Amino acid sequence: MEPKTKLMLSGFAGLAGTVWIGLMATIASRQQQLVFNPIRVKEVDRPRSSGHRTRPVVLRSTDGTRLSGWLLSPVGLGRHPAVIYFGGRSEEVSWVARDAGTMFPGMTVLVMNYRGYGDSHGVPGERQMIEDGQMLFDWLAAHQQVDAARIAVVGRSLGSGVAVQLAAHRPVAALALITPYDSILAIAKRHFKPLPVSLLLKHRFESVKYAEKVAAPVLVLRAQTDDVVPHLHTDQLVSKLATLAQDEIVPDSDHYNIPYLPETQKRIAAFLRSRFFQMAAAPVLAASACVAQA
Repeated sequence: MEPKTKLMLSGFAGLAGTVWIGLMATIASRQQQLVFNPIRVKEVDRPRSSGHRTRPVVLRSTDGTRLSGWLLSPVGLGRHPAVIYFGGRSEEVSWVARDAGTMFPGMTVLVMNYRGYGDSHGVPGERQMIEDGQMLFDWLAAHQQVDAARIAVVGRSLGSGVAVQLAAHRPVAALALITPYDSILAIAKRHFKPLPVSLLLKHRFESVKYAEKVAAPVLVLRAQTDDVVPHLHTDQLVSKLATLAQDEIVPDSDHYNIPYLPETQKRIAAFLRSRFFQMAAAPVLAASACVAQA
C-alpha cells in the first residue's frame, strides 16, 4: 500500500474515531435533555373538569421537592375509585383536567407535573420519578374520599415506564398504557447502534423487567402511526405482561395526538369503569354466597 493511501486511511480512521468519541460524549453529557423535555407553560390556562370539582394541589416529595398539579373529585358523597395519570416526555398535564369528564367519569383523578415540568420544582430523573409516583399513590390511597382498593394508573409514552414500575410495587387495581415501550435503553440502542449506550445511559426505564410483576389487568393502546415508539418495542413489553386484558390500535392516531382523541379517552373510560365495577360487585357477590350457605 502506498504511503499516501496509508496516510489517507489513517486520517479517515482518526476522523471516525473522533466522531465516535464525540457522539459518546454528547450522549453522556446531554442524556438528561434526550430523555426529558420539561415543559413549563401550561397547556390549559385555567384547567377545570366539567364532571369534577377541580382544585390545585401542591405535594412534597420524600426529599422535599415541591410537586404541583390538580386533584379532581367527582360530585357526590362516599369513597370513589381513583386514577393517577403520568404524562409523556414533552407533556405538561393541565389538559387532563379539561378532558377528565370524558376520560375518567365518576373517578377521583390525581394529575401532577413531573419535577421541572409546569409549576413543579426540581430536575426530572428516573429514580426520582418512580419515588414520586409511589408517594402520590400512597397519598391518594389515604385520601378520605378515595376507595384505596380501586386505584388505577394511566401512563403515556415516557409515563408508561413510571406507571409499570408503580404497578409492580403497589396494589394497583388497573393499568392503562398509551404508546408504551419495552425500555428507553432499547429505543436508544436502536437510534445509536454503533455506540455502547448501555454503558452511558442513566435513565433506562426498563419496563420489560417489571412487566411480569404487574398483577393488575392491563390495557395497551397503540398509535396507528408511531415513529417514536415503533410497535416492535411495544410487542416486547406486551409479551411479558401476564395480565394483559386488551391490546388495541387507536384509528387515525399518531404518537402525539393519541391521548387527546375522543376514541382514546372513551376506551380508557370503558376499561377503567368495567374494572372498577367488577371490583365493587365482587364483595356483594361474596356476601350473597355467604348468606346462601348459611
